[in-house]
Parts: sequence; structure tokens; C-alpha cells
Amino acid sequence: MVQPERMIDYPPRSRNEMLASLMRRMGLCEEQGSGVDKVIAQVELCQLPPPLFRQRNDAMQVILYGPKTFAQMTPQERVRACYQHAVLKSLSGEKMKNLTLCERFGIEKGNAAQTTSVIKNALKENLIKPADPEHPRAGYIPFWA
Repeated sequence: MVQPERMIDYPPRSRNEMLASLMRRMGLCEEQGSGVDKVIAQVELCQLPPPLFRQRNDAMQVILYGPKTFAQMTPQERVRACYQHAVLKSLSGEKMKNLTLCERFGIEKGNAAQTTSVIKNALKENLIKPADPEHPRAGYIPFWA
């Protein structure tokens, strides 16, 4: 079973292969496993709170949230958004930085200290790690990268 925090960019798995096969032939779905990536990218583009993934037995529940400002997000939502942002950056060959996280949250560059605390919390929860421990400004990557 896939851990919810590892869902992004995970290979697809159909629970009902006959239905999935029919839907692929009809052009209603794809097999590339990029659906979660696309959802998170769109969530970031619209600066929405991050989706919440909950594992339920042999299924995954995904909760999408309506608009909230950075100030309205809970600390857990901020850390989850930070992790998801680091994953998207890593998948595109980039590193998450304070400035990219500011952009993700819609925070002005002059208020970057707000995202610094989010990064510190994500590091404390071991969701992200420094891309290069000897060069702190090199950015951050997901814990599993």
C-alpha cells in the first residue's frame, strides 16, 4: 500500500482493471499516473490549500479545499503544501527554495520569513531535506529523493 505522502508521481494501479481498460479505450483516462501531479500543479497555480490524501484500507480518499489565504491555512496545511511543492519541483528537475514557496503561497518577496518558518517545520517533520547540506541556499528536495 502506498503511503499518502508518496502518492505524487507513483505508478498507477487500477482497482477494477476491466473498467479501467474500457475507459482507456474510450479516451477517458490515461495510464501514465500523472493525475495527482496535475491536480497538485493546478492547486498551486490557483494558490489553494493543498489536497489531503487519506489512506482507507485498499482505497485512497482525496479532499480538495476551497480558497484560503496563507494566513487562513493551518500549520499542517502549510507544511503539506511545502512538501507537495518540493515534490513538484523535484519532478521537474528543480529545487524548492524560499522564493518558489513564496510564489506558491502568494506571499510578497519581502515577507519571505513567513515561508522560512514553514520550511523549518517541514524539515522538522522530515518531509523535506536540504538538496545539498553543505550549501544551505541550494534549496530543498522531498525526503525520499
